[in-house]
Amino acid sequence: MAKWVYKFGDGQAEGRAGDKELLGGKGANLAEMCSLGLPVPPGFTITTEVCTWYYAHDKSYPQELEEQVDAALDEVGRIAGRRFGDPENLLLVSVRSGARASMPGMMDTVLNLGLNDETVEALASDSGDARFAYDSYRRFIQMYSNVVLGLDHEMFEEILEDEKSRLDYEVDTDFTAPDWQRVIGIYKARIEEELGEPFPQEPRKQLWGAIGAVFSSWMNPRAITYRRLHGIPESWGTAVNVQAMVFGNMGETSATGVAFTRNPSTGENALYGEFLVNAQGEDVVAGIRTPQNITEAARIEAGSDKPSLEKLMPEAFASFVAISEKLEKHYRDMQDLEFTIERGKLWMLQTRSGKRTAKAALKIAVDMAREGLITPEEAVTRIDPASLDQLLHPTIDPKAERDIIGIGLPASPGAATGEIVFTSEEAEDLKSQGRKVILVRVETSPEDIHGMHAAEGILTTRGGMTSHAAVVARGMGKPCVSGAGSLRVDYRSGMLMAMGTVLKKGDIITIDGGTGHVLKGAVPMLQPELSGDFAAIMEWADKVRRMRVRANAETPADARMARSFGAEGIGLCRTEHMFFDEERIVAMREMILSDSESDRRAALAKLLPMQRSDFVELFEIMAGLPVTIRLLDPPLHEFLPKTEEEIAEVAAAMSVPADKLRERTEALHEFNPMLGHRGCRLAVSYPEIAEMQARAIIEAAVEAGKATGKPVVPEIMVPLVGIVAELNFVKERIDQVAREVMKEKGVEIEYLVGTMIELPRAAIRAHVIAESAEFFSFGTNDLTQTTFGISRDDAATFLEIYRKKGLIEEDPFVSLDIEGVGELVRMGAEKGRATRPDIKLGICGEHGGDPASIAFCEKVGLDYVSCSPFRVPIARLAAAQAAVGRG
Repeated sequence: MAKWVYKFGDGQAEGRAGDKELLGGKGANLAEMCSLGLPVPPGFTITTEVCTWYYAHDKSYPQELEEQVDAALDEVGRIAGRRFGDPENLLLVSVRSGARASMPGMMDTVLNLGLNDETVEALASDSGDARFAYDSYRRFIQMYSNVVLGLDHEMFEEILEDEKSRLDYEVDTDFTAPDWQRVIGIYKARIEEELGEPFPQEPRKQLWGAIGAVFSSWMNPRAITYRRLHGIPESWGTAVNVQAMVFGNMGETSATGVAFTRNPSTGENALYGEFLVNAQGEDVVAGIRTPQNITEAARIEAGSDKPSLEKLMPEAFASFVAISEKLEKHYRDMQDLEFTIERGKLWMLQTRSGKRTAKAALKIAVDMAREGLITPEEAVTRIDPASLDQLLHPTIDPKAERDIIGIGLPASPGAATGEIVFTSEEAEDLKSQGRKVILVRVETSPEDIHGMHAAEGILTTRGGMTSHAAVVARGMGKPCVSGAGSLRVDYRSGMLMAMGTVLKKGDIITIDGGTGHVLKGAVPMLQPELSGDFAAIMEWADKVRRMRVRANAETPADARMARSFGAEGIGLCRTEHMFFDEERIVAMREMILSDSESDRRAALAKLLPMQRSDFVELFEIMAGLPVTIRLLDPPLHEFLPKTEEEIAEVAAAMSVPADKLRERTEALHEFNPMLGHRGCRLAVSYPEIAEMQARAIIEAAVEAGKATGKPVVPEIMVPLVGIVAELNFVKERIDQVAREVMKEKGVEIEYLVGTMIELPRAAIRAHVIAESAEFFSFGTNDLTQTTFGISRDDAATFLEIYRKKGLIEEDPFVSLDIEGVGELVRMGAEKGRATRPDIKLGICGEHGGDPASIAFCEKVGLDYVSCSPFRVPIARLAAAQAAVGRG
C-alpha cells in the first residue's frame, strides 16, 4: 500500500530534513526538529505526491488516504493526551501548506480547527479562560470562511471594526468573552446569509475542507505568480501539515513570534525577531498589532517602551536562544523560526533557511565561512546570483537634502523613487507604460504580489519587520518601508496624508529602505561600493569558476563600468551602436544612402577616424584583455532618415536634392529588416564597409599597443554568417587590409577573425565554418529568433499568453531554450571543436547574464560568457556555481 502520510512527534519522526521533495520544506524540517529532540507539537504530513494525484484525478484523493489520516490523527491525539472532535478531551489542529521551496504567505493556513458551538465551551472549561476560547473560535470561523468557504476576509474585518467602534475598543485584546460571543453570532449569521447554509460544525468535515483548500491554494493566482517570479515548477506541488494546536493567546504568559538567527536585512550575527503577547501567529505577520522586540538590545535600539521577550519571559527566551543556536549549527545556515509560548512552555512550529537581502546573504555567507561553519566554496553557492542585482543599483546620496514626510521601519534596503499608486493593478499598468511607481498600501497581502513585482519599492503604513510586505520585498530585492504609522492612506480619495502634506496618486516620492525614511520628490542617488563581503565572495567565485566573463560594451563608459565589475574583456562590441550620436548619424546615413561606391567611400572616410578613436579608447581601457568587435550589423530601418527634417539634413550633407534622397530611402525599405540586408550580407554587397572597419580596428590596435605597452589582439567578428563562402569573402578583405596597415606602420600584430553563430544553418555547418573561423560567438538573441521564427520585438504580446497557458515555462529570450536553441549551441560547439580543437567559444546574447543559461554554457564547455556590464558580477557568481555543480 502506498504511503501518503508521515507522522512526527514525541521525539520521533518518519521523515528527515532531506525529504523535502516528498514532505515539503515545512514537513521535512518539522520531522528533523522532532528527531533532534526539540519541543515540536505532534502532527503529520500529507505528501506532495497527494497534491500531484489531486490535480491529476479531478481534485480527488487516493483511496487509502482517509484511513492513513485517521490513524495519524489518532497518534497525534495519543501523544497530546487528547482526541480530535471529543468535547470531553479536546484536540484542535492547525492545517498548513508546505511546498518544497519556501513561499511565504502565498498559500493558505487554517488554525484552531475542530472548534464548533459545542467544543468551544469545552475549550473554555478546559483552559479556564472563556475569553481565550471564544477568541480562538472567532479566529477559526474567520480563517476557515475565507480559506475554505471562499468568503472575503474584509467582510469579517468590517464586522470587527464596527464592534470595536461600538464598544469604543482600541485593540482586539480589549474584547471580553461575551463580546466575542456576540461577534461569533454576527459572523455565523452573515455566513449563512452569504452561502445559504450554516457554518460547518462537524470537525472531520472541517478537516477535509481545510486539506482540500491547502491543495487548491497551490493553484491560486498569487501562488502561480510567486512560482513564476521565483522559478518554482508547478509540478512540485505542496504538502499539507496537520499539527496539534498550541496557543499563544492563552493570556499574559502566552505569546507567539517569528525570528531569524541572524538579521535578514543586514546579516548581523544577532537574534532578530518580533513577538506578541496573548496572540496567534497570524497577528504577528498581519501587522494588526505592533509587535515587540525579542531581545533587550533590539528593544533599546528601536527605542520601544514595550518589554522584550528577554525581560518578559526569561526562561522561555533562554530556551529559544539555545534552540536557535542549535538549529543554525545543525543546518549550517541562517534560520527563519516560528514559535509559540503556551503558558510559559516554548513550542517550535517551524524552521527553514531564512529569506534575506543580497547584502545580508553576502555577509552571512562570508561570516559563516570565516567562522568555519561552511567552506568558501559553499559560501559561493549560498548566494542567488540574480539577487546581486540588489547591490548594483543606486542608494540615496548622503549629501542630498531630505524632505522627510514620514518614518517607518527599514524593512528592505535600497532606495527607490516613483509615482505614488495605491493599487497593484495601477502599478502593473504604469509599469507597462515604462513609468516607475511606489506601491503605497495600508498593508500588503499575498494578493498584491503582482503589484509589488511591478513597483520600484513598497511603502506600508502598518506592519512590522516580519510583515508580508517586508518578507516579500526582501525576497524580491525591492526597497520597502513598512509600518509608517504617521502616514495615512485614503484609498477612496486616492490620497496620502503625511505630516500636514497631502500627496495624490501620481505625485513623486522616494523611499529609503535602509533608514525607513519616506521623502517627498525625487532624491539624488549614488552607486554602491562593491567592496567588503561582496569583494570576498567575488574573489572566492573567481578562484573556482572555469569560464571567463566578458561584457557587451561599445562606449567607454560601459567599458569602464564593466571593468569595475570585474569583466575580463569585451565579448561583443556592436559597432552600429557607435553611430546613433547626432554628429555621427548623418555621416552613417550618407554612407547607407549613397548609390555609388565612390560616394560610399567618401562617407566612410568621415567615419574611419571616429571608429579608430573609439577602438583605441576601448583597447586602452581593456589594457590587453580580449576585445571582440562585430562588424557593422545594422537593420537598415534603424538608420534610415524618417522625418522630412532628417531627410533634408542628410540631403544637404550629401549635396543632393531631398526628393532624390527620399526615393533612395524608399527603395531601401525592407519588409522584414531583421532578416534583411544586414550583417555579412552588407559586407558582401559593399566590401568597402568591412575594409574601413578592418582598417580602423588594426590601426587602433597598433596605436593602443604602443600607448599601453601591452600587445592588443583584436577579435574581428563577422555577423550573420550562414554559409562559409560569406565568411571567406569578408575574411579575405579583412586580411588584405590588415596586411596593408601593418606594412604602412611597420608593425606586425596578431588578430583573430571569427563569426557569430546566430543562424540554425551556421550551427549545423559549424564544422565547415570552423575551417575559416578562429572563434565562434553564439549570438543567442538572433539564434532564438531564427530557431523559433519569432521576432523578439513583437513576441511579448503572445509569449506571456503561452506562459500563462503552460505551453512554455520561461520566455526563451530571457532564459535560453535548452532543448531547442541549446541543442544548436551544443552542436555548433562540438562540430567547431572537431574541426579546430583550439577554437575559442563564447556566448554574447542577453542569455550571457542569465544564471540558468550560464549553467548550460558550463556543461557545453564554452570558454566565456558575455553580458551587459551590470550583470557581470551575476555572471561571475553563476559561472562559479556552475563549475562547483559540475565538480
